[in-house]
Amino acid sequence: MDKKQDILNEQEQNTSLGRGPIHEMLQDIDAVIFDLDGSLVDSMWLWRAIDIEYLGRFGIPLPEDLQNKIEGMSFRETAVYFKEHFGIHDPLEEIMDTWNRMAWDKYMYEVPLKKGIPDFLRGCRERGILLGIATSNSRELVTNVIMAHSLKGCFGCIMTGSDVERGKPSPDIYLAAARLLKAEPARCLVFEDIAAGIQAGKNAGMRVCAVEDAYSADARELKKRLADYYIEDYTGLFGQYSGQSV
Repeated sequence: MDKKQDILNEQEQNTSLGRGPIHEMLQDIDAVIFDLDGSLVDSMWLWRAIDIEYLGRFGIPLPEDLQNKIEGMSFRETAVYFKEHFGIHDPLEEIMDTWNRMAWDKYMYEVPLKKGIPDFLRGCRERGILLGIATSNSRELVTNVIMAHSLKGCFGCIMTGSDVERGKPSPDIYLAAARLLKAEPARCLVFEDIAAGIQAGKNAGMRVCAVEDAYSADARELKKRLADYYIEDYTGLFGQYSGQSV
């Protein structure tokens, strides 16, 4: 039986279950790995606000190119950049703790999941597709997101930028996630919202789907060129579900 017939059979089966056809990007995939900010949750907006407030404490205006400078850096790498570039004398741990405190309530009460995520996660789990998170953010804030959205038990691994030597666009974090999930990189699908993250997934030998996000709207065409797929949101990738909890 050829691959096309396999896809048709899968579509027929899903349709008979009321789920609709499976998206082609999910064919032959054993694991799905999400970036966090802008990919799994709609949170990129808050970091500009935090950067403005944090630098304002030192009388430093926000450089317009700051996001381009730190894109893909781990939480610790970003703290090092702030300390060295802006001459901040606080210890690295204090800088990161301050950011965590500033972001905690926003992640808990103001940051929603990307549209369609609950149904998509459910669809993956029903089909035995493993789920992981690979983020440049801190583990504390990932844990916060999981608590806030009742996602405990959904993800087989959580990797942060502090767990690997090099941040995105290096492939380290995605390769480490694949190892923990015991999945071959070629059978992993990454969801990313920024160019450095997309490149990290591709450098790891994985398929990558770019995710629309208002924060990176100016890089939309670049994201489309770099990625294998592009989505506005996660709606309908596994058809429609009844809206039960993940």
